[in-house]
Amino acid sequence: MTSSEARNSIRTTTGTRPVADPIRRTPLWDGPTRLVHWALAALILTAWLTAGKQMAVHRWAGYAVLGLMVFRLWWGVAGGSTARFASFLVGPGKTFAYVRKLPGREPGESAGHNPLGAWSVVAMIALIIVQAGLGLFAVDVDGIESGPLSDRVSFDLGRLCAHWHELTFRILQALVLLHLAAIAFYALWKRENLVGAMIVGGRRFRGAVTPLVEAPIWRLAVGIVLGGVAVWLIAKGFRLKL
Repeated sequence: MTSSEARNSIRTTTGTRPVADPIRRTPLWDGPTRLVHWALAALILTAWLTAGKQMAVHRWAGYAVLGLMVFRLWWGVAGGSTARFASFLVGPGKTFAYVRKLPGREPGESAGHNPLGAWSVVAMIALIIVQAGLGLFAVDVDGIESGPLSDRVSFDLGRLCAHWHELTFRILQALVLLHLAAIAFYALWKRENLVGAMIVGGRRFRGAVTPLVEAPIWRLAVGIVLGGVAVWLIAKGFRLKL
């Protein structure tokens, strides 16, 4: 028996344990993505608590929400790698395949949104834009507290916008509750700390995971300008007279 055969024999007899991949902290979310996430949560809560009470605060919270949405749409095509829509949106086949594996306790090993979370992000962004947009045209019952674009529609249409503004917010509340339930599921069942990752910007993964690639600073500057201009135009009712 040769020396190599002897070594193989020893391995076969005693067995060899595979060395587990080391767990590494991987950058996951860039600063702008995290800031938009938490600012959006604070603004939606503010708009909810001030509705019908402090309407000036309510309106400005809505304007800021739409400004954040403009920034997020820009960041979804020009931002960090994990913030881009093209990096996390997948087709129905991959989404349903992920759903079938969802009951398993194995944690996810992909950076960024999972396929199911990706579509929930898109649904929430779309609903927020519709909900806040309806508020721009909304008219209250006495016509005093109205959106900045309410003069562009009839009173009846403005009242209808107000009704749908409230109704879509109820749907948004349901989506937020579903979002929180998903966070709890991943924390308790899969042992994945999604909240921590959105605070510190990274998460621990086993093995090699493609890390975040941050966008250049000029793209961030463009996004801030776009969001700021959107808020200014909305607050002025798109009237450009200075």
